[in-house]
Amino acid sequence: MNESEPLRVRIAERIERNGTQGRLYNKHTGGEHTVRCLSFYDYMDMCLYDEKGGYYRSGEVRVGKTGDFYTSSHLGSVMGDKLAEFIAGLAESFGKETNAAEWGAGTGRLSRQMLAAWKRTGHMPLGMMHYTVVDANPVHLAAAQSLLEPNREELGSMRFMSPAEAEAANWRSGPLIVVANELLDAFPVHRVVKLDGRLWELGVASTGGGSISSGPQGAAFQYACMPLTDPDIEKSLSLDGVELQEGQEAEVNLAAERWIAAMAGIIRQGAMILIDYGHEAKELYAPHRMNGTLQCYKDHIAHEDPFVSIGEQDITSHVNFTACMRAAKASGWQISYYDTQKRFLVDQGVLDDLIAHDGRNPFGDEARRNRAIAQLLLGNGMSETFKVLVLRKE
Repeated sequence: MNESEPLRVRIAERIERNGTQGRLYNKHTGGEHTVRCLSFYDYMDMCLYDEKGGYYRSGEVRVGKTGDFYTSSHLGSVMGDKLAEFIAGLAESFGKETNAAEWGAGTGRLSRQMLAAWKRTGHMPLGMMHYTVVDANPVHLAAAQSLLEPNREELGSMRFMSPAEAEAANWRSGPLIVVANELLDAFPVHRVVKLDGRLWELGVASTGGGSISSGPQGAAFQYACMPLTDPDIEKSLSLDGVELQEGQEAEVNLAAERWIAAMAGIIRQGAMILIDYGHEAKELYAPHRMNGTLQCYKDHIAHEDPFVSIGEQDITSHVNFTACMRAAKASGWQISYYDTQKRFLVDQGVLDDLIAHDGRNPFGDEARRNRAIAQLLLGNGMSETFKVLVLRKE
């Protein structure tokens, strides 16, 4: 495979060389033509994480005004402040010098907000804290390092790592508390469909000069049906009591389950705070969700076509929190907290942070913070869709 070729072409080459036999798929009629195809998981993994052209590896900042999406840290410092208070309480409960990390930290905005809150309130002894920033995007990691550099001297230590480096790192003694805000939804997923009473995996086939999402060099892609590439796909759905309807498409995020289990091996004592949009299995795979929850984001516009803007758009799906909690329990975690982001913020006293003002200056600090709180609690129902899952190990 020629690494200098565009990502679209390299994906097509991989399908040609290593693809599995499947058949073209049309959600309305099925398909009969035999084709070579790659699992959607492998396709999504290349689109997002290919070393040369993947969305999160291609040398651009992907979050914020100039990126493709926002996170809660872009709505003021409210979430960072409340997480800082919550983590301080966790640290106190462990009763030892605590290490902290943000996994999937992006450009470091949330970390900066939490560090500022700890400094302002004195709830965490910064001089004894070892803080680690983890992100897969080298440009994001560099931006985070530049943003957080002023905090380095105030901490016991600060490290910046890729996920592979962090998973292999020698973590310091003492409890470790990890925050992962909108990380699980960024893992590649398997897509499945039920046809003729059987579960099939959705793959990706290449078509030269095709009519579906055609692109440069004639490399275009469309869905195909193929046998399941991992027996854990069907096992995961079965363990969660999921029975898809005929013709229903869905996503299975085995990578999230396996990451939670892997983190149980890294964190001997401590906690993880997982914040993401998603539902429990009963809602996520309900009959009204016949097309699954896959979404793509580019220039802050959402759509459902993963075969355009290869390597230049985010691809994501809602998280199955039933599966996450099941994987957590099986790997030794205790479920310490689970609820909506709205409930979490209210539980942390966010309503007490609303500030009375005369309304004369809508751009003043008080008005802006009140708007941020309102948006986090009410914004288009997303605060109900976002969930907060806290896992703990003693």
